[in-house]
Amino acid sequence: MFGKKKTKSEQPITPEELSQLNDKQTADPTIRKFHVTTDSAKIMALKKRRRILSIIIGGVATMLLILFLVSMLVTKWGDLVIEIDRPAVAKGFTLSETEDFANKSVSLSAKQALDVTNITYNWLPTDLDTGKDGEHNGENYVAYTFYMRNDGEEQIDYITTLDITGVAKSADEAVRVMIYKNGEPSIYAKGRYDDREQPETDATRFVDDKIVMQTKSEAFKPGDVDKYTVVVWIEGNDAECVDDIRDGYVRMRMLFKLDDPDATQSPFGDYYNNGELVEDTRNYNEGQGIGTDK
Repeated sequence: MFGKKKTKSEQPITPEELSQLNDKQTADPTIRKFHVTTDSAKIMALKKRRRILSIIIGGVATMLLILFLVSMLVTKWGDLVIEIDRPAVAKGFTLSETEDFANKSVSLSAKQALDVTNITYNWLPTDLDTGKDGEHNGENYVAYTFYMRNDGEEQIDYITTLDITGVAKSADEAVRVMIYKNGEPSIYAKGRYDDREQPETDATRFVDDKIVMQTKSEAFKPGDVDKYTVVVWIEGNDAECVDDIRDGYVRMRMLFKLDDPDATQSPFGDYYNNGELVEDTRNYNEGQGIGTDK
């Protein structure tokens, strides 16, 4: 049985008809203009999409580069940072590596001590607090001496906190931190591994897993200077000084802030003192730290 005959519009286009249509498009200005305009719009749209895609790819690449650089800075140079928070800066606190404050700052740092092995307290030099200012790392230990001065006009109480900001391979289990303040040393260590409430026999126990120490200094008068020396090493007599901590590291930050409940930080990172915004004038520099091969 024969099917229904196709109408002319349903017939497949022949090569001859296609050629005639192309000739007509070339000859007819209206058709040619419409054809060119359509192609131009398509080309412009394609270019726009490519431009937007290039911007997106460029933005993602820039963000990845920034994250890489930040990661590199934290890994290589941010292992011990000493800084003053913004309310204390506003009150006139300042730092220096030298007693004459020839170069004042609100944040300090020094070289790292890398690939250290374990030592013990008795092996440390006896002049760590008096021998040299600034960075004076020795073989297998970090040592850094600096000064803080009240250049303001008020007597201030301030708080000193030493935080652990990063650890690898549980190196903090065997680390010792000695802090001299105006010539008086104090040694800190993490609580015993089997009983965190019990301190190591040779040191004061960390406040917790993240805070090494926190102290309050009272009546810091205008013109007063406090001298600090921070010493860090891996204690060979610690029961947790084992091969498992090889290639580990400990990162720390020492922060000076006002003992003032009115000096607060907003969720947006701004600081307020008695309701007034305190601008951040700090310079963020590289830091020092200690990394171990045992």
